[in-house]
Amino acid sequence: MIDARAIVAPKARLDDGVSVGPFAVIGDDVEIASGTRIESHVVVKGPTSIGRDNHIFQFASIGDDPQDKKYAGERTLLRIGDRNTIRECTTINRGTVQDQGVTSIGDDNWIMAYAHIAHDCVVGNSTIFANNASIAGHVHVGDYAILGGFTAVHQFCRIGESSLTSMFTYITKDIPAFVTVSGRPAEPRGINAEGLKRRGFDAEQVRAIREAYRIVYRQGLTLEEAVEALRSESERDERVARFVASLQSGDRGLVR
Repeated sequence: MIDARAIVAPKARLDDGVSVGPFAVIGDDVEIASGTRIESHVVVKGPTSIGRDNHIFQFASIGDDPQDKKYAGERTLLRIGDRNTIRECTTINRGTVQDQGVTSIGDDNWIMAYAHIAHDCVVGNSTIFANNASIAGHVHVGDYAILGGFTAVHQFCRIGESSLTSMFTYITKDIPAFVTVSGRPAEPRGINAEGLKRRGFDAEQVRAIREAYRIVYRQGLTLEEAVEALRSESERDERVARFVASLQSGDRGLVR
């Protein structure tokens, strides 16, 4: 299932069932698992491992050197999980030795055209990157997060699970789990209630998260005071506990 016009390096390892289109280039130290489809003109450089049943569209650049002036040719990695869709002209870079040396993409992500995922980023599962969404180096993106079109995320930020950004949002601080933000710079707009319902959260669970958001964002409390006010509820409700944990997970401060 490898087109005769594709270039596959001798040290690349492709399982049976991998499809590679015309004029694609697969470099040394690339591993691709069964069921993954590489369209025409895709370039994949190693060391990179790609899991099962992914679909990578034409002109994507996967696993190239990090865009970091400190990079000096060290061996670093890109790991991509299973069932991801990576659309046209997306760029995903390997890690750097200044971090863990790995850029990591989980499973079931939907990464739309012209998105950029920089070195050392950690992207969870079931996220959506709309067209031209870009994250700088060392950014962590939680499960089910949605980045609107042209969202830009500063390096080292953390994007919480099931959070949502609107189009053209500029993010320089951490976004807690379940929160919707928009603007340049980003400002909180409430919780991502529709996204939570789609994940199967019931009305009471959404109400608890909304109340936790109100305590953090609407009562004029310091972050420490808000976390203390949520202590008992977080002990009763796992989702509130995850929200509280996301308030304390990073060191860039919160969108607040």
